[in-house]
Amino acid sequence: MKSENIHSVLKVEDLSIGYTTKKKCSMISEGINFSIHKGELVGLVGTNGIGKSTLLRTLAGMQAPLKGIISINNISLNSYTSLQLANKLSIVLTEAPASKTLSVLELISLGRQPYTNWVGKLSENDKKIIQQALRATEIESLSHRKCFELSDGQLQRVMIARALAQDTPLILLDEPTTHLDMYHRAYILKLLKKLTKETGKTILYSSHEIDLAIQLSDKMLVMTPEKVLYADPESLINQGCFDNLFPKETIHFDREMKRFTLKD
Repeated sequence: MKSENIHSVLKVEDLSIGYTTKKKCSMISEGINFSIHKGELVGLVGTNGIGKSTLLRTLAGMQAPLKGIISINNISLNSYTSLQLANKLSIVLTEAPASKTLSVLELISLGRQPYTNWVGKLSENDKKIIQQALRATEIESLSHRKCFELSDGQLQRVMIARALAQDTPLILLDEPTTHLDMYHRAYILKLLKKLTKETGKTILYSSHEIDLAIQLSDKMLVMTPEKVLYADPESLINQGCFDNLFPKETIHFDREMKRFTLKD
């Protein structure tokens, strides 16, 4: 247990997520426990509306948990100031960037905001890190194009590059393959896998591409109405956790092939 704490980048203990208003508390999921280590790629999956985005937003400190503890590098999320947290965690949401009139280079440069001085001037080190992010996501040739000129797949790589430029040990991504075709869905997820291995960053992403997540993820978080399961894909398959993820009369999970198929 002590060794796990030392190497844990993100740890969650007895977490409950949901929303509170003046009149009531709406629980989405509870009893969530997991620990993610440096350099791991973790896929977060589950049916539509199960709470994947809510969980990511809670982990990012964008909304308060109903209960439980979230720790980054063994320090409670609540203990970080906004600036300190921006040095530890970056997040890529499904929303398009606020201004697509920015160039690719300008948008990626925004990732350096936690480190620049009050006038936002980039240092030589900032510029070096931005160039590294461009190379890592293979978009150097796009650097001077406007974001509105890009395809969905290209824009998604730009958003990942901005998170890389922020240079945090932990990156959270909400549905990074939304609106992409099959080739680009696989490309983005393989890129995330490559980044964890080459940079040592820890990446947690949500996805509907469960078959691909099983193939590429080191660990997986599987959200169901009853509980949230966390383990390596092979263990989850052996536990049968994918067998009942969708209605059995429509979709079947083939344990041997490690993929979902439509039933006749």
